[in-house]
Amino acid sequence: MSIENKNYASLKRTERLVDRCPRCARGPMVADTSGGELFCSNCGYVVKERIEDRGLEWRAFSSEETNQRAHTGLPSSLAMHDMGLATTIGKENRDASGKSLSTSMRGTIERLRTWDGRSQVHESVDRNKRQAFTELDRLVDKLNVNDAVIEKAAYIYRKALDLGLIRGRSISAIIAASLYAACRDTDTPRTLKDIAAISIIKKKDLARSYRLLFKELNLTMPVVDPAKCVSRIASKARVKERTQRRALEILRRAGETRTSAGKDPMGLAAAALYLACVVENDNKTQKDLADAASVTEVTIRNRCKGLKAILDI
Repeated sequence: MSIENKNYASLKRTERLVDRCPRCARGPMVADTSGGELFCSNCGYVVKERIEDRGLEWRAFSSEETNQRAHTGLPSSLAMHDMGLATTIGKENRDASGKSLSTSMRGTIERLRTWDGRSQVHESVDRNKRQAFTELDRLVDKLNVNDAVIEKAAYIYRKALDLGLIRGRSISAIIAASLYAACRDTDTPRTLKDIAAISIIKKKDLARSYRLLFKELNLTMPVVDPAKCVSRIASKARVKERTQRRALEILRRAGETRTSAGKDPMGLAAAALYLACVVENDNKTQKDLADAASVTEVTIRNRCKGLKAILDI
């Protein structure tokens, strides 16, 4: 019999013997749904770990969810200082068999809970991660990015912490630079100005921290596609859908002729939108698009000159 078949058979045998302990064969088995353990109420022997709670939730938020409730537990995440794997003492004052604790024992358990909470973060590395990921939660709440960006930012910060790049530098600056690097890596259209606007770090310091991560971690960043910035600028400037399609066509032709190489993607996208507005008679000025793209009008004029000369617009 192979190892996988033996493990599967052992798991099935354990599920059949949940009514009695395989060690003492006395006490009934107790399932701790909060900790994910199946243990004996007599000797405390843990039969199974990380079990899935297949019961229903405590409440439903709508009548449609009544028959669809499921509980699978909180997933682990790199954006938590302990990755969500820490153990805590439960708040219920009951023993393994479900009986209420005595008054003296409740006081003891309460003191244990206090010291357990204090001992969760006892090293400088753990305190560093807790402070950094608290700042990360604040940034992503304002920046509105998906979970993939958050996990990537936490991964980059953990690598920087392992290499000792955080020592002597601002935690807020490194975690903000990690978030920007994650946005670049996942093709999320967020600029340095966007992250600097929601953080307490200046754009100059943020750029310096990003260059440090890029150099020391050997990051490989994809080139930002200006076409992904069109919808964002058009939404702020309230540009018509037909104009957006024309701007995408201009950027596609510019990419084929290598006109967009080395240019700021936001400025290039704003210039393409302005040219599309002129062609489609959409009444938008350079100032409107410059404010929406967070660039200057001079940048739009310079990019428009290059696009007109090569694309014959």
